[in-house]
Amino acid sequence: MADAVNIKKLEAELWESSDLLRQGSKLTSNQYCMPVLGLIFLRYAYGRYKAAEKEILKDRPMRGGRVLPVEASDFRAKSALYLPREAQYDYLVKLPEHIASANLENHRGEPMGSLGEVVDNAMELIENQENQLRGVLPKNYTDFSDELLAELLRIFNNEALDDVGGDVIGRIYEYFLNKFAKNVAQDDGVFFTPKSLVKMIVNVLEPKSGILLDPACGSGGMFVQTGDFVNHAGMQANNAMTFYGQEKVEYNAQLCLMNMAVHGLTGQIKSGDEANTFYHDAHNLNGKCDYVMANPPFNVDKVKEESARAAGRLPFGMPAVNKNKEISNANYLWISYFYSYLNEHGRAGFVMASSATDSSRKDKTIREALIQTGHVDVMISVANNFFYTKSLPCTLWFFDKGKSEALQDKVLFIDGRNYYTVVDRTLNEWSDWQLKNLNAIVWLYRGENDKYRELLAEYHTALESDDDFASIREALEKDIEAKRAEAKKAVEAAKKREQKSIRAKFDEEIDALEETLTIAKEAIWLTEKFGEGVYADIPGLCKIADRKTILEEKGASLTPGAYVGVAPEEDDGVDFTERMKEIHQELLELQKESNELMNTISKNMEEMGL
Repeated sequence: MADAVNIKKLEAELWESSDLLRQGSKLTSNQYCMPVLGLIFLRYAYGRYKAAEKEILKDRPMRGGRVLPVEASDFRAKSALYLPREAQYDYLVKLPEHIASANLENHRGEPMGSLGEVVDNAMELIENQENQLRGVLPKNYTDFSDELLAELLRIFNNEALDDVGGDVIGRIYEYFLNKFAKNVAQDDGVFFTPKSLVKMIVNVLEPKSGILLDPACGSGGMFVQTGDFVNHAGMQANNAMTFYGQEKVEYNAQLCLMNMAVHGLTGQIKSGDEANTFYHDAHNLNGKCDYVMANPPFNVDKVKEESARAAGRLPFGMPAVNKNKEISNANYLWISYFYSYLNEHGRAGFVMASSATDSSRKDKTIREALIQTGHVDVMISVANNFFYTKSLPCTLWFFDKGKSEALQDKVLFIDGRNYYTVVDRTLNEWSDWQLKNLNAIVWLYRGENDKYRELLAEYHTALESDDDFASIREALEKDIEAKRAEAKKAVEAAKKREQKSIRAKFDEEIDALEETLTIAKEAIWLTEKFGEGVYADIPGLCKIADRKTILEEKGASLTPGAYVGVAPEEDDGVDFTERMKEIHQELLELQKESNELMNTISKNMEEMGL
């Protein structure tokens, strides 16, 4: 798979191209975003369709000497959307320039004279076979000229998408959701939850079967990631799980249904005023959910106290109400709802503003009651810049009403603010290996040491070695150094016209080695702290605290940093005084070189008569 930098570049190029077309079409973002997302939806769906088709045909039985035809149910079993031929992306991009000359008819047998009609027909064909998509997909492509629509289809058929693979097409789909969210969504795009946060929530909750509710479902990331988790465990998500969602903004609910459908998932999503979670339990699920996952809007104000009280789901009472009979900060409404929706063994995981972990007054009273239940399970602090549209830090909360008796009095605190991968200057994330490492801390806290050992085996498999991780890292570092020297020599010895391709070949090999080195470093990060699988409180990273400590010594704070402390600074062996002398000498030499260069430039300009 292409590296993160190349993927970011591809995202930006696709957005820039399509946004230029938006400007040329004189359409507003509101008019333009859903049709464009619809085309990316088709391209993403087609990528998953082709991958699933390949798997389906691999072991397809034969009858009468002929391979049995594929059916929609085959694709659903592979978590992909079945696409009729006229709704497949390659069919659309290969259509002739003059549609009228092709004598095409839509699914109703009516002639089609424009590309817009053909794309509308593709959307209708998909809706006709997927009940949950009826009335959801955009069907206003006749608003575009054939030339503009053909250009959009061409842009999203970028060959680089095939090179980087289906997962990245999904990431680009999500990238576009966010870019449009900035222009359209009232909450500046907060409906989108970064994938690494969603994965962390799903990994800690470990959904297996039952009812999953997201009462602030946005574009459906929790459902999609849960589907992937359950399918990866060898089950079929649609058979094992029942998905329910509430989303006040209808536009977001459409995106959710599209996102679920392209991943082969079905669910019940309600939108509009009846789906305003502050005032409605739209699916009547209070006390019935096996899992609750959400990224609700933070710090919402002006929630009507009377309507919220009438809607119930407040096991710890109402948060503070102001003189206008409004709740001025709804964070603890959400927290109460997530707890209340759980059945007797249910688990919840959600994103929340960091300020909620130690907010005061009525919030603190609710938090104390919540801690007393023994159902607060894990708290994880997240660094800045995990969101596309906001830079604020947040905290992941986890409840478990089915905690073992040994853990009833315990809460695991993890401070992840110093552990992440930098994507660019405005965006951080947890890599897949970092997610596994954080998850491993939770396993050890729960006494699930076998999962930890399986992860160590997974590291050895990925590194293709049974040596200790430090030795593997040392060998890789030597390999990279040797490969760079080999590359330098090969490029210098090559003819000028061949140097670029030779350099690219070596860069690819070095990138692969560095990627493996990163895996080795993550394995070392984990095993230096927990060895072969023994939990330990690690200063600056994790700490298990009991309820008495939380309530009496820490004032009911659930802020991980209040427990884990600060990691001791490592002595890097550098003599500070000597290093400062070296830096000073380097600066003097650089200044001398700069002065000489300026003199040379001045002389050259004089000779040129300037």
